[in-house]
Amino acid sequence: MDKVGKAEPHRGGAETRRKAKAIMSKVKTTSRISFAAKPALVAYVTCGDPDIATTREIVLAACRAGADVIELGVPFSDPVADGPVIQRASERALKQGTSLEDVLRLAAEVRKETDAGLIVFTYLNPILRFGVERFCAEAAKAGVDGALITDLTVEEASDYRRMMAAHNLDTVFLAAPTSPDQRLKAITAACQGFVYAVSRTGITGAQKQLAADAQGLVKRIRKFTALPVAVGFGISNAQQFAEVGQFADAVAVGSAIVQLIEQNPGNEANAVEGFVRSLKAGASSVSASQN
Repeated sequence: MDKVGKAEPHRGGAETRRKAKAIMSKVKTTSRISFAAKPALVAYVTCGDPDIATTREIVLAACRAGADVIELGVPFSDPVADGPVIQRASERALKQGTSLEDVLRLAAEVRKETDAGLIVFTYLNPILRFGVERFCAEAAKAGVDGALITDLTVEEASDYRRMMAAHNLDTVFLAAPTSPDQRLKAITAACQGFVYAVSRTGITGAQKQLAADAQGLVKRIRKFTALPVAVGFGISNAQQFAEVGQFADAVAVGSAIVQLIEQNPGNEANAVEGFVRSLKAGASSVSASQN
């Protein structure tokens, strides 16, 4: 059985491939996600840290400050791709009982107050437990624009992509510096909305220096797609944000935001709003100095 399917064999037959091809041919070529003001900011939060009500305020504060896309992180008990900062956030959120259903409910509330892009950022297991078809239907109903499943490979995603496409939802995949060109071609072909370029190998977490191969990866990705490219993993300050913004369409910031939330109990939303404004202002200053 396909990892995210219900009845088709893992490798599928001719009929399965025909149906998937028909669905994919109808996938929208434009996305609701917009990176008009470059570099755009993709801001990650772990939902439920410290609680769902505060997450809502944090998300809206980030949007007010200029975040273009919000990644709504679903807390998971075994976040193997994440560093200690997000691991701790997941633990705190799980202690609050935060579930995927809570995240979708939060998305619906946030959608009423902002036009920013909303991406569910999760591991595969919570979606499997929730039900893939149900997830797609509920996400679309909540006003979510798409999803990024960190541990779902393109090769195993045909059923998932078909269901997402049927609900007009974007599928975003990770592209790593270690991916050969043939795999980058497959990854970019499966993406809608944008491509998430991982700036370095390893786990998430703020870094003092950006990986030298981030720019090279973006160039390689652009050989295969006209979609916007967002670079993430390790970007933690305005200087790095502006630097990456020179060669990427968007910059994804996660651990730095989650750490601010951890360090500012009772003042989380204000801290995040100020940080997001500083990122955007730094990029604007660099752009102005070059004109």
